[in-house]
Amino acid sequence: MDKKQHISIFTTASLPWMTGTAVNPLFRAAYLAKDEERKVTLVIPWLSLKDQEHVYPDKITFNLPSEQEKYVRHWLEERTGFLSAFDIRFYPGKFSRNKRSILAVGDITEIIPDEEADIAVLEEPEHLTWFHHGKRWKTKFHMVIGVVHTNYLEYVRREKNGRLQALFLKYINSWVVNIYCHKVIRLSGATQDLPRSIICNVHGVNPKFLEIGMKKKEQQQNGNQAFTKGAYYIGKMVWNKGYKELLKLLRDHQKELTGLEVDLYGNGEDSAQVQEAAKKLELTVRVHHGRDHADPLFHDYKVFLNPSTTDVVCTTTAEALAMGKIVVCANHPSNDFFKQFPNCRIYDDGGGFVEATCKALTEEPAPLTDAQRHELSWEAATERFLSAAELDQVPAKRLTKTPSNHFMSTSLDFRRNIEDASALVHYVGTGFVRLQPDEEQFKELGLAFPSGKGGSSH
Repeated sequence: MDKKQHISIFTTASLPWMTGTAVNPLFRAAYLAKDEERKVTLVIPWLSLKDQEHVYPDKITFNLPSEQEKYVRHWLEERTGFLSAFDIRFYPGKFSRNKRSILAVGDITEIIPDEEADIAVLEEPEHLTWFHHGKRWKTKFHMVIGVVHTNYLEYVRREKNGRLQALFLKYINSWVVNIYCHKVIRLSGATQDLPRSIICNVHGVNPKFLEIGMKKKEQQQNGNQAFTKGAYYIGKMVWNKGYKELLKLLRDHQKELTGLEVDLYGNGEDSAQVQEAAKKLELTVRVHHGRDHADPLFHDYKVFLNPSTTDVVCTTTAEALAMGKIVVCANHPSNDFFKQFPNCRIYDDGGGFVEATCKALTEEPAPLTDAQRHELSWEAATERFLSAAELDQVPAKRLTKTPSNHFMSTSLDFRRNIEDASALVHYVGTGFVRLQPDEEQFKELGLAFPSGKGGSSH
């Protein structure tokens, strides 16, 4: 009998969409499977051709799931340098334009056969369970671990009637996560506090960035000038991704920052407005199309400016530190993990931003030590994940303990009954709002087309 843990990682996006929930779960699957001590399956959304055309960049589309799997594996292996011994399976998804995200269609727990249902990792557990209409995750799997990627409340607060929406969403998130997850890992304190949650950054950086950092370290040790360019920022070009904060800081402190030149790189809905705002400044702020952060164009920049406060743990900040750069970022829970690195310069206000930026431009970055490089790696992130999820101790078992006395038994039964009732209410409610399945999608995935009534929640 195979006693290996079987970890099924469900996520809300897939390459070629270059978003955090496509990239980070992919690396997690690869590094969890690397030592072959456990079986790993990555479960990602399969979109209709119409949705693919809308979501995926550079007109990339796939006619079959096998084509997309080949693309995903090739992208990953180019960056890790090793063959990844994990399975990839697909669930039917639909892109919601008003939510700007992919939603699952049908009961996606069915993608994993019952005999393989051991440990489930829900990347963005709120997102994956808002509209879940099917078998209860905790019933299907021995252990369900949520990994919270996104600060949804911060995004919602910035919309019309944001405070009211955020209050409602906060309750809904806590409710569904409590029903469906045994344990929750929050990447930073910038996320909503959720039932049975702990804070731990379980993400690493693409190994390519650490390689770039090693080359820069060698240049510094040989007495060569490793960084010949000044300051830059890279990110999706929408106002709430740090551009609003950065341009305000530059506008408010133009006199103190006289002579500063900044390059902005990104694509997005607000590109034209960002360009207009940059032109109004007396400082030299150049706006460019987005590029891969590992592009040689970025290697020689010395200072990465990142005032964003909507991130949970900013991937580009980690990448910049891995490349040996100085990072100037806000004193915010999303940046707590980075404070351990000497090249991370934290500011509290506009004056602090000016001081940190000017100082960074006159100094040389401190070369990363081996321990600091390891801390940024996916190897270290995987160790942190296994520890935080308590998967490094004993094989996962069902989290049902026999109470030691009658009072505890009554208390436990009461809590379980409340949870069961909540699950039933959620199941009935999602029956009215669930997405209608696309027969063609199910056919492409080789799945049985669901009947009108749906499955059971227990």
